[in-house]
Amino acid sequence: MGSLDTGFSLKREQNLLRSSPFGSKPRSRFARLVLFKRIHYLQWVCTVAVFFFFVALFQIFLPSSFMENSENSGRGGEVVYSGDLMLLKEIGGLDFGEDIMLEASKLLVKFQKESNEVNVSSRGGGRFGYRKPKLALVFADLLVDPQQILMVSVAVALREIGYEIEVYSLEDGPVLAIWKNMGVPVTIFKADVVVDWLSYDGTIVNSIEAREVLSHRFSLLQEPFKSVPLIWSIHEGTLATHLRQYMLSGQFELLNDWKNFFSRATVVVFPNYALPMLYSVCDSGNYFVIPGTPAGAWGAENFMVSYEDNQRLRMDYGPDDFIIVIVGSHFFYSGLWLEHAFVLEALLPLLTDFPFDNNSNSYLKIIIVSGDLTGNYSVALEAIALNLRYPRNIVRHVVDEDADSVLSMADLVIYGSFLEEQFFPDILVKAMCHGKPIIAPNLSIIHKYVDDRVNGFIFPKENIRVLKQILSQLVSKGKLTTLARDIASMGKRTAENLMVSETIEGYASLVENVLKLPSEVALSKAVTEIPSKMKEKWQWQLFELIPNSTRKNRTLRSHKFLEKVEKQWTRNQTRGSGAVFGTNETSLYHFLEEEKQIEMANTRKRGEEEVLKDRTDQPRGTWEDVYRSARKADRSKNNLHERDDGELERTGQPLCIYEPFFGEGTWPFLHRSSLYRGVGLSNKGRRHGADDIDAPSRLPLLNNPYYRDVLGEYGAFFAIANRVDRIHKNAWIGFQSWRATARKDSLSKTAETALLDAIEARTHGDTLYFWVRMDMDPRNPLQQNFWSFCDAMNAGNCK
Repeated sequence: MGSLDTGFSLKREQNLLRSSPFGSKPRSRFARLVLFKRIHYLQWVCTVAVFFFFVALFQIFLPSSFMENSENSGRGGEVVYSGDLMLLKEIGGLDFGEDIMLEASKLLVKFQKESNEVNVSSRGGGRFGYRKPKLALVFADLLVDPQQILMVSVAVALREIGYEIEVYSLEDGPVLAIWKNMGVPVTIFKADVVVDWLSYDGTIVNSIEAREVLSHRFSLLQEPFKSVPLIWSIHEGTLATHLRQYMLSGQFELLNDWKNFFSRATVVVFPNYALPMLYSVCDSGNYFVIPGTPAGAWGAENFMVSYEDNQRLRMDYGPDDFIIVIVGSHFFYSGLWLEHAFVLEALLPLLTDFPFDNNSNSYLKIIIVSGDLTGNYSVALEAIALNLRYPRNIVRHVVDEDADSVLSMADLVIYGSFLEEQFFPDILVKAMCHGKPIIAPNLSIIHKYVDDRVNGFIFPKENIRVLKQILSQLVSKGKLTTLARDIASMGKRTAENLMVSETIEGYASLVENVLKLPSEVALSKAVTEIPSKMKEKWQWQLFELIPNSTRKNRTLRSHKFLEKVEKQWTRNQTRGSGAVFGTNETSLYHFLEEEKQIEMANTRKRGEEEVLKDRTDQPRGTWEDVYRSARKADRSKNNLHERDDGELERTGQPLCIYEPFFGEGTWPFLHRSSLYRGVGLSNKGRRHGADDIDAPSRLPLLNNPYYRDVLGEYGAFFAIANRVDRIHKNAWIGFQSWRATARKDSLSKTAETALLDAIEARTHGDTLYFWVRMDMDPRNPLQQNFWSFCDAMNAGNCK
């Protein structure tokens, strides 16, 4: 199976993380790993303090220095290694990341067990799947970005094995045409768009910018939609930075708001193991990793389109400079500087191949890319370079944020970290997609996708001398050799579609195990039946006709979105705190006087109602008037729900149609006219100011969630039937599900009038009326009449 499961428990014997930016103690299983970019800053201070002491050790232990053979001591000698990496690690006090291990959690096993139980029970009761499993893909927009490319590729595979897919988006974009050409229905959210999420067996929400779909406006955080399986795919790291700032600035309510969104998701999917560590503060045990993304290839192409000017000039490099870039792990462990020392030492012989200009500057330039933002690492690298006798201005340190710029102008890229990781390094993918020849140690995850001398070069991390031999084959007279260019070209083709199979199979497996399909849904085909051609490459061809001008900076858009959320949150906080404290004494006095007058008016009204209630004389008028007075007295005794003008209008009608509902998410689908009346299946989530019936007060069994879920809308039928004369005074009674309105199958205005006319005229006597859009029901492709269709759906029991 192509997915890699996390929920991540961490095993570390060394106490590398002394504190957390999210509190005094880690608040989740990822909290200890979030700090890898900030590990031991005190250690760097100590390093600088004892640097001169280590100079002596460099001469003895580091391969960056060299020991001279006694036989050749007078001639400068030959470089002899002093035990390679294992000897270095015996220095002690440094961490080389070897004990960093993320263990797979029981998350996928849990989903598999629950899915199997549902499927077994469905088979036991008879599965008669008349429809395909249905998924909703939700996006913040339909602009071209790696997530769209990934999801289009996944959707093509899912449809092939039996899934039906619909797309929703908060904003329009050029990818709309791609989805429609695939035959996928697309809905752009507008002010009047509401969705019955129960129509879908699961949803896949993409990017943090789609958070609005999870909010109260679109109800995925509300009942009854909270039970719909939700997979949230997050590929951005921007929110992680903001979450840390919320903690430091004390904005805990905003932080908790994001935690609620993360906990709503059934699964939060990341493309690598670094992101869930950065988002550890929001981890509720539902994190999952499916490795692979087209972001590297897309980013490299998009960068070249966006920055056509010369990057070398922008970063003060000349056109004749030969630039070697050293990249490394996502994690910043304290022993990384020793590994970089290994690589720098191996590059020393190249100095002889590069001449110096008139200002005694070498044309060889070395850039080390790492994530340390404190400046301490730059100091350490400068000290190492000087100790290795590099001329000044050759070795330079830049941070990860400039990686795209650096990779675009590099001639050669070396992976300088020896840490065994669980995913192929993203930065190495970017380098390959930029068309650069790469050299990497023989780490298992790298060796899995890089063939030595085919699409890259591999050297054993235990023997740095091989790295020198490789460099001699790639660089000749200050230029890349033909072999290096050929391998770079092959590496680019490899990286453009790296790990496509793992990604598509990972999402298909996850969807298969997360969804709990009812008996009327046909099971999809097995993941292994996805055609191999759909797992060989991303669906690049579908995006070829979209102009490059439509591509936007996703990181910049993400930051702007988060700033918008923060401003909205700040306004809400200001509004809430300023409502009372911002008033002066005069306005406060008027406010209290107004409240006093309202309370006095309410007291007089209650007194008048008590007097009317106690009168014994029989009022004159129709039975509707008597009923209205009785209901007013009943309201003063037991205020189970608020009344509105609809109750007065309803008394003169022959028909009342009840609409059972559960939760605030169903409110947009309920009618407000006097012909209809809501029946709340729970005493929570009732509409304010509506004449709804509280079903649990009439049928206490519904207070038990188990029976409420088992009975469903039938619980409303029983609640109304229980002493029906006490609540229903109309001649005719009807029921209509809110889901009929969601499917646009409810009574139209014309149908309402026709039904009322038929009842009043007793056209069909005392009969039962059913309404259903037979022409639009997907279960009725043969356009059968009602009774034939009903028999087909209910084993012939309708007639």
